[in-house]
This record gives sequence, structure tokens and C-alpha cells, in this order.
Amino acid sequence: MYKFTPILKTLVWGTESWVLSGVPGDESVVAEGPEAGKKITEIYPGQFPLLIKFIDTKQDLSVQVHPDDKLAMARYGLNGKTEMWYVIDAAPGASLMSGLKEQITPDDYVRLVEEDRITDVLARHAVAPGDVFFLPAGRIHAIGGGCFLAEIQQTSDLTYRIYDYGRLGLDGKPRQLHTQEAKDAIDYRVYPEYRTQYEMRRDAAVELVRCPYFTTELFELTREMEIPGRAGDDKGFLILIGVSGQVRLRTAQDETVLSPGEAVLVPAADGALSALPLPGDGGDGSVRFLTTHL
Repeated sequence: MYKFTPILKTLVWGTESWVLSGVPGDESVVAEGPEAGKKITEIYPGQFPLLIKFIDTKQDLSVQVHPDDKLAMARYGLNGKTEMWYVIDAAPGASLMSGLKEQITPDDYVRLVEEDRITDVLARHAVAPGDVFFLPAGRIHAIGGGCFLAEIQQTSDLTYRIYDYGRLGLDGKPRQLHTQEAKDAIDYRVYPEYRTQYEMRRDAAVELVRCPYFTTELFELTREMEIPGRAGDDKGFLILIGVSGQVRLRTAQDETVLSPGEAVLVPAADGALSALPLPGDGGDGSVRFLTTHL
């Protein structure tokens, strides 16, 4: 099992902690154990397919959209970017935007950006801990200030910034917008629901998202149990992402503790994986974590 040194990024709106990354130039490094110091590229064959972040927002993020695989490959020879959010904490009144709330055309979009009115047509959602949003490539979105969330996404850093409230970057200059590039990337359809609905169950796997790029499940454990979900080939793995409380992870070969704000990579070759909640400083004795795999 592997833990990695977080890659911390300070941005104009807050901070990101990349806890597992195969993005070129930002490859994660093993933090402990006999392989400490090795990059993810040295322990996983090929490019690692997922990027795991914790995002802490003090201000609203820019309004963005990501290209899909077809467009990203045609333009840059790279993967597109489909992602999901799991809200861990939220300040009173915190919200985010995901998707369109009314039908617009590509030309409407350009006009609304030029008139500083693009947010008028976006669906805004009040958020609370436990909320989940799936963001397929092409969906316009923006996280609001006061949110702390886990993000699971394809390994890609391709982002088209549509609108940024006239804000200056950390260098004091206006931040670049990608109005025309985004025009062909946007999914202009309106959907009836953008928040993912699920029913919480203790001591069981609760599926949140299943898509071609990852499957993510939520666990709330009060007892030890075996954690499923890994393919058996040399690229099979399970990532566990700490949400609340500590949990001891054991395989036949290894043992570690997952804490909030951490991620642990468990190769399929490690065999059966058990998770045991550890006593905390209070509460109901349960722990929460996410798992994700291909």
C-alpha cells in the first residue's frame, strides 16, 4: 500500500492538495515505506489514470468547462476531463454551480460571457456535507467559496476558464479566459437533476458514480469489513480517500492507517483488503471514506 506526499497548490481562490497524481510535471512521490521517494511512474505501468484532490475554497472559483476525450485528443493529443465532487464540509450558505438551468445556443453563450451574465443561466446548488456532483466533460461548473471537497477525475489538467468575475491572478494580471476554445466543448443540454442522489447505508458499499473512467463508492464503517473493488491485472488498484475518522487498512503484505485528507493506493496484487475503524475523540464511532477504481 502506498501513501504519497501531497502536492500543495496555492491559488487565487484557495488551496488544492493533490494527494495522488500522474499529471506530467506533478507526479506523486511515495511518502513512506521501502519505496519512499519513488514517483508514481516508477510503481505503476504507464500513466496513472486518476487524479485525486482535496479542494478548500475561500472564494468562488472561476466558471469552467473541460473538453471530452475526442476534442482534447484532436486539439492537444491528451485525455479529456470527467470528474466528480464529494462535499466533505461547507460553510453556512455555501453553494456551487453545475450545469445549465435554461437552454442556450453557442452564440448565446458567447454573448452572455461578453455581457458578464453567464452565471445567470447556470444552475446553483446549496451544498452540505455528503453532497455528490458528477461532472462529465462538457458540463459548465464552478465551486463557490466556503466548500471543502474531494475531487476524483481523469488524469488531465485541461481547463477552459469561461468567466472569472474580473479577478486578477496572484501575479496581479487579469486571468486568461478561453471563451472560443470552450464554445465547442460545452454540453448545451439542460438536465432535470445535477446532484447525485444516493441512500446512505452503514457497513456497506454505497455506489456514488459509475462511469467509463472510474467507479466511486462511499463507506461508513462501524466494524471491520473486507473492501471489494479491484481488478486483478497489473493495472488493477483501489484508492481509498479519507473523509472522517481513522481506519486501519490491512492486506496480507502490509498495514497502514488512513486519516482524513489522505489517499492510499492499494495494488490489486496485494490481495484481500480489510478496514477497521479506529477509536476517535468522540462521535458515534463510525468512519467515512471513499474508494475509487477503474
